[in-house]
Amino acid sequence: MELRKGKKVFVAREDFGVMSCITLTVDAIIPYKGKIVLVKRKNEPFKDHYALPGGIVEYGETVEKAVLREVEEETGLKGKIHSLVGVYSDPNRDPRGHFVSVCFIVIPVGGELRSGSDAKEVGLFGLNELPRLAFDHEKMIKDAEVRIRGILSEM
Repeated sequence: MELRKGKKVFVAREDFGVMSCITLTVDAIIPYKGKIVLVKRKNEPFKDHYALPGGIVEYGETVEKAVLREVEEETGLKGKIHSLVGVYSDPNRDPRGHFVSVCFIVIPVGGELRSGSDAKEVGLFGLNELPRLAFDHEKMIKDAEVRIRGILSEM
């Protein structure tokens, strides 16, 4: 271990061989006004496809803080975490490499719905009218469908 810029970091040594790293990401299912919030991606991969709001966890950031940051950056909404949906770790879920995602249901508590950050557009979709989604986001929604329907029925 080495100290760089006041932070402890692991450095690959020659005797360890090559280390490959996994990228940690977060995704949010956001029930809003009887529908769920999706963003149209501005960048590859899956440019111009709809996806759940989310992104890469920054160094030193918790997944809980990361998902709330990404929600606000991409949708303009401030949120609170309702529940954990699951951890999605299929090495082939992202064409850029091995990305592991932690998915949460996030309830809006403020802000104004608008696209931002790397979201080209933001849209509201009913569970029965979802467009083709990027990555494995359809699976995430399906895994949380019972909870989502319960939340939507109370809105």
